[in-house]
Amino acid sequence: MTMEQDTTLRKKVLWEKATEMPFTGLYDDFFEEGSYACAGCGTVLFTSKHKYNSGCGWPAFSDAVSAGTVEEEVDRSHGMVRREVHCAKCKGHLGHVFEDGPRPTGLRYCINSVSLNFIPAKKTAGPR
Repeated sequence: MTMEQDTTLRKKVLWEKATEMPFTGLYDDFFEEGSYACAGCGTVLFTSKHKYNSGCGWPAFSDAVSAGTVEEEVDRSHGMVRREVHCAKCKGHLGHVFEDGPRPTGLRYCINSVSLNFIPAKKTAGPR
C-alpha cells in the first residue's frame, strides 16, 4: 500500500466510518510494548498490556487505556446492531466493541489499524 493509499484509507475510516479489510492492517499481528494513539488527534487510547490475538483480523484490545478515552454509540449499519467506538476527543471512528473478549472485562475492542499510531515503550538501560 502506498502512502497516498494509506492516507486515503485512514481518512475514510476515521471520518466516514469505513472499515479496513481484515488481516491487512499494520497492527493486527503486532505485539511490541507501547501505546496506541488516535491517528486523528494523538490521544493515547490503548496499550499493549490489553492487546491480544483474537483472530478476528483487526487489532483487539480487552480495555481502553482509561475510562473516557473512547466513547460508544449504537451502529445499525449493514443490517446489524453493533456498538461503534470512537475517540472521545476528536470523534474519529476506531471500530467496534463486542462482549466476547477475555476476562476480566469480557470485551473485545476490534479496532482498525489505520485509526491508530503506535508509540513504542521507552527502553531503559540495564545494569552495566
